[in-house]
Amino acid sequence: MTLREPEHADLETPYGPMRVHVVRPAGNGKYPGVLMFSEIYQVTGPIARTAAMIAGQGFVVALPDIYHEFEAPGVALAYDKAGTERGNALKTTKELASYDADARATLGFLKDHPACTGRLGTLGICIGGHLAFRAAMNPEVEAGVCFYATDIHKRGLGKGTHDDSLDRMGDIKGEMLMIWGRQDPHVPAEGRRLVYDSMTAAGVNFTWHEFNGQHAFMRDEGHRYDPAIAHLVYGLAHDLLGRRLR
Repeated sequence: MTLREPEHADLETPYGPMRVHVVRPAGNGKYPGVLMFSEIYQVTGPIARTAAMIAGQGFVVALPDIYHEFEAPGVALAYDKAGTERGNALKTTKELASYDADARATLGFLKDHPACTGRLGTLGICIGGHLAFRAAMNPEVEAGVCFYATDIHKRGLGKGTHDDSLDRMGDIKGEMLMIWGRQDPHVPAEGRRLVYDSMTAAGVNFTWHEFNGQHAFMRDEGHRYDPAIAHLVYGLAHDLLGRRLR
């Protein structure tokens, strides 16, 4: 599908205003909604292109600025040392409750969007994978896609670095797709095993795929990009979202 020019909305949250970037098909029909979370760098070029790929399959995609309390609306951090340090610092400066409030606000925005059917899924990359995982704990979410979700295994999200994602897996009622890179140092084999075993014990409906790829193998900038794997995992994501949300 062809797409409209990107749009945005500024939502009120308990932790201040939050910009949400919207990508959707050009047609006048109604489409399922996907809450998409970025890497620690916010909505960069590669993230915008991923959103366009998802939207082009017939979805309204909404991407919140995950660090709206600390950065001006629409700011994207650079893929360099300074940007990485800033993104990682903010990851554990922001309150866990604020991440959850952002998810609820964006899901509500999507549900009420005139181009959305009201059927909702989540998708995220890196920290966004963890945020998409937590967003799937909201009962209206029917499907979730998590690309190499960081810090679930070590409870490392939010201020205090003691999140409860491992404890709340039973709240997930939709179907989950978990994608990992075996050469990703941020989520080692023992961490992946903990997440897998915890999801199984909680009775989550999920599929699990591991590829020989490094962290950020989907990002179409930089030496870690693996286009062959990226092509495969986008297909898996489109299959799940289409099957569960249409």
